[in-house]
Amino acid sequence: MGRWKWEGTDKTGKKMSGSMQARSEREVRKALRAKSIRTRKVIPPSILEFDLTEWMVDKGLAKSFGVFELCSFTKQLAIMIDAGVPILQCFEILYKSEKNMVLKKTIQDIAISVGEGKTIADSMEKQSGFNKLYCSLVRAGEVGGILDQILRKLAEHMDRQQKIRTQIKSAMTYPAIVVLIGFVVIYGMMVFVVPKFIEMLQDSKQEVPFITQMVVDVSNFFQSFAIHIVGALIFAIIILKSYIKTPGGKVVYDKLTMNIPIFGGIIVKGNLASLTRTLSTMLSAGVALVDALNICIDTIDNKIIAQDIVVVRKAVIEGKTLTEPLSKIEYFPDMVAQMIKVGEQTGNLDQMLLKIADVFEEQVNVLVNNMTKLIEPIIIVVLGGIVAVIMIAMYLPIFMQAGGDD
Repeated sequence: MGRWKWEGTDKTGKKMSGSMQARSEREVRKALRAKSIRTRKVIPPSILEFDLTEWMVDKGLAKSFGVFELCSFTKQLAIMIDAGVPILQCFEILYKSEKNMVLKKTIQDIAISVGEGKTIADSMEKQSGFNKLYCSLVRAGEVGGILDQILRKLAEHMDRQQKIRTQIKSAMTYPAIVVLIGFVVIYGMMVFVVPKFIEMLQDSKQEVPFITQMVVDVSNFFQSFAIHIVGALIFAIIILKSYIKTPGGKVVYDKLTMNIPIFGGIIVKGNLASLTRTLSTMLSAGVALVDALNICIDTIDNKIIAQDIVVVRKAVIEGKTLTEPLSKIEYFPDMVAQMIKVGEQTGNLDQMLLKIADVFEEQVNVLVNNMTKLIEPIIIVVLGGIVAVIMIAMYLPIFMQAGGDD
């Protein structure tokens, strides 16, 4: 994409000229035609105007934008629309202030599309980074004339979801780091420390106790096959990740993680919090329940829960209430199903779902704290026990020799 210069005439025959960012001459002419400008001349960008950053974005070499950048963009857009700033001017301001080059280009592409007469939702659907939930809510906001309110709800929704993801990730990361450090220490002892003791034992020609011989054998194994073990682990991780990316593998992975004690509860509650908050946001924006459930199926990360929501959606289409199919889901709490039933009866389902999402998020907080408190001492005891066995195995012959000398 570069800056193309153009010359033309308007409806009255008045000469006009200017420049615009575009990918091709055809795109320039199309944009001008939408503004009722007859193009006479289009001058391509000079080679001296080549933008390296923009080229990197086009080639997919620049860092993409995440939830944080999208949330910030959404909040700023909501504030400006609420203040009465014209939509194209909003995008222009956001384009100039945005630091992430991928999002900057995305904003530019959206602005061009909107300038050609397309809706904001349709323009966003063509860009990566805007999921079905985001585009559907923006469309509902445009139709209802409450785009600023919808964008604020979206920003809050993304904030909450990111918080849940961060909590779950931290719950997984901390034990993994502790275990990794522990195994590095144990590996170092087996490869560098134990061999020194072995040399001492060989010089003394003393009878080796069973526990010492076992540690020596393990040490020899590590020294002989260390590279093979690391290579096998890396290969296994690559294969496992590739398998999880397949539809069948994702289902198996999600099912296994949901059944892990404590951690499975975090996964289930976190996904249910996301589900109920998404439903609440969609319903409050005026989206029909069936459409809202359909969007939830596409946006929820856990395939097992997504499959269950497909069944729920089918039941709702058949005329059943939301409570009936949800109450049949094993991991869905009965109390929550009853709260949804009250929300349906009173006509405040969106507000009730919002309260349920808050409950699930609080439960995730409690489960994360409990898991951290439980896993930390277990890991310390296990790793400490392994180190203790190694030390006892190495020093036991020395103590036995000292006792024999006495």
